[in-house]
Amino acid sequence: MDLYFSPLACSMATRIALYEAGAEANYLEVDPPTKTVLSDGSDFRAVNPLGLVPTLRTDDGVILTENAAILQYVADRFPNAGLGADAGIDRSRLHQWLCFIGTELHKGLFVTLLDRKAPQEAKTYVLDKNLSRLDVLDSHLKGREFLLDHFTVADAYLVTVINWTMATPPIELAKWPNVKAYHERLRERPSIARAIGEEFELYKAEQARKKAAA
Repeated sequence: MDLYFSPLACSMATRIALYEAGAEANYLEVDPPTKTVLSDGSDFRAVNPLGLVPTLRTDDGVILTENAAILQYVADRFPNAGLGADAGIDRSRLHQWLCFIGTELHKGLFVTLLDRKAPQEAKTYVLDKNLSRLDVLDSHLKGREFLLDHFTVADAYLVTVINWTMATPPIELAKWPNVKAYHERLRERPSIARAIGEEFELYKAEQARKKAAA
């Protein structure tokens, strides 16, 4: 199984899930500006024409894209890890949270804030329109350890996205104490601590390459 990723991007959620499952995988880093696979210099767009991570090549050679689909595949592929949910309402709740994280937080809030080329007016608009999503999340997490009744791939995705607040100063987690406590608690989880530690070092190397190329 091959996971195409970029450091600290949303693809880190799949790394966390694979670590939780104790699964073996090849981690292939993609350079965001050039869309080059660093291990062999190949054009990542030959694998995923959109050039977006995560992209997963299964052991059967099937290419999967889109974070929610890949995370659910990992949960189903390694059922003993307990990263998914039973069929029925629990599975629907898992889908609900994966969609909420991907749509309301990842795309709806953070993509614009993290875009260095986005005008300040656009960032202000996004904050005014979508910051309330964190209110909803904070309310849900009150008295809860995880999004559902156990750690799932949705938590792996949420921790990855909330981690981006380190690069988005307008979002101060102290305003959402339940989200802040959730993030701090889960960052100590072995799979998450390992993934963040490894990808942070790769991110620093990525930034050094950008600086050298400038």
